[in-house]
Amino acid sequence: MLRKMGEAVARVARKVNETVESSSDTLDLADCKLVSFPICIYKVLRNVSDQIHLITLANNELKSLTSKFMTTFNQLRELRLEGNYLYRLPNEVSSLQHLRAIDLSRNQFQDFPEQLTTLPALETINLEENEIVGAGARKPGQLRDPPVYPLHRWGA
Repeated sequence: MLRKMGEAVARVARKVNETVESSSDTLDLADCKLVSFPICIYKVLRNVSDQIHLITLANNELKSLTSKFMTTFNQLRELRLEGNYLYRLPNEVSSLQHLRAIDLSRNQFQDFPEQLTTLPALETINLEENEIVGAGARKPGQLRDPPVYPLHRWGA
C-alpha cells in the first residue's frame, strides 16, 4: 500500500513539474487518487497559476474544493471535475469569471450549483449522473445569459 501511495505522489509531482517546466496552460491531475487538492501545489504553481486555463481533476476522490483553489486559479477557462465525490462548490467559484466549461458529471450533487449562474463566460455545465432532483423543472429563462446546458456531452 505504501508503494502505491508513493507512486501516486510521484505521479502528481511529475505532472505539476511538467506544467511548470513547459509553461503549459494545462494541469492534468486526473486519476491520481487525490482526496483533496494538495496544498503544496499552490506554492509550486504560484508564478504560473494565472497562465493555467485548464485543470483536470477527474476520477479522483475529491469531496470538496477550497475557496483558495478557486481564487488561485481564477483565470481558468475549463475545469474538469468528473468522477469525484463533490456535492457542492465553494461560493468563491464566482471568482472564475473566464470559465467557459465545467464538467461535474458523476459526482454527488443533489442541488444545481446556483453560483454557476453568475459566471458571465460560462457556456457549458455537465451534471450528468448526479443526484439532482427536479433539474428537469428548471426553465431556461431562469438562467442568466449566456445559456447553461446542464446535460451537455463533452466532445459531442
